[in-house]
Amino acid sequence: MIDKQFVEQMAKYNRWQNANLYTCGDALSDEDRKRERGAFFGSIHATLNHLLWADRMWMHRFAGMEKPSGDLKASVAHTPDWQDLKHERESFDEVILRWAESLDPAWLDGELTWVSGAAHMEITRKKWILVTHMFNHQTHHRGQVHCMITQCGLRPRDTDLPFMMPASVG
Repeated sequence: MIDKQFVEQMAKYNRWQNANLYTCGDALSDEDRKRERGAFFGSIHATLNHLLWADRMWMHRFAGMEKPSGDLKASVAHTPDWQDLKHERESFDEVILRWAESLDPAWLDGELTWVSGAAHMEITRKKWILVTHMFNHQTHHRGQVHCMITQCGLRPRDTDLPFMMPASVG
């Protein structure tokens, strides 16, 4: 099982890596960010949109925050403007970090039941598994974005957790 320290560390890593990729994205044109590149969600912009939408969905389930509008299919177009998407990402990364810092460790031992729009069924799982999934999901899709950015000729900074910048650690 994970602990509160793990959740906090992963929230900091999430913020650090999102800043890494969005900084690279700033160097691309809107056309390049939205170009179909064969990834699961197509483009850099669409993948980052989906990731923010999914994080909001999980935080809705975990902490009762506002549920994002739309469904999985619509998640890729949630925020069409790059600067708005970047601002929303930065703001929500702080929300995730504050949640992690205020997390009651006992909460992780409980279960969560929700209706999955993707699986079209009710699911119950341990909360610690779902929190781990949220952070794993982020890493999975950021890896896709990293690849697409690299294909554009840019080189994102390090992604390895041991190399996380000390200012990002806490």
